[in-house]
Amino acid sequence: MSRRSTDRDARRFLTDRMLGTLTRYLRFMGYDTMSANSLTPGSAREDTLLLEIAAEDDRVLLTRDRELARRGGAQAVYIASETVTDQIRQIAGLGLIEPGIRMSRCSLCNTRLRPATAREVREAPYAPRETRGRGFSWCPVCRKLYWMGSHSDRLEKCLKESLSP
Repeated sequence: MSRRSTDRDARRFLTDRMLGTLTRYLRFMGYDTMSANSLTPGSAREDTLLLEIAAEDDRVLLTRDRELARRGGAQAVYIASETVTDQIRQIAGLGLIEPGIRMSRCSLCNTRLRPATAREVREAPYAPRETRGRGFSWCPVCRKLYWMGSHSDRLEKCLKESLSP
């Protein structure tokens, strides 16, 4: 690949339909991750389309399909495990990611988050009551509020577990 593996903004991924949880984790880690779930379902050409997107967009294709990974060659990685911690361990072991929660992308649509306005925080019914000392981010597409809280603490713990032997 032409991009440095340490440059989080440069490393981009494409995941197959079987890797929804991994997709969300990669987005929480700040990686631009497109999911096959964003494509129209039922296409007989989906595997070919995924390979084309990976090549055209310079994305690493992550898949649970051995044959698709084989067809993708150096542009694809077969994900061996069904558990997200093992999947993260595998990708980190290949030097493709640096695990850590960054909350810079929407976990739902992959859009880059921006700082939330006071009004957006105030009007989000699910925002924490105590906002002092917290940083909030906003997805302008999904209109979803993000912040580092107990959920991100659990995600961070899961990432640490994925890195332990």
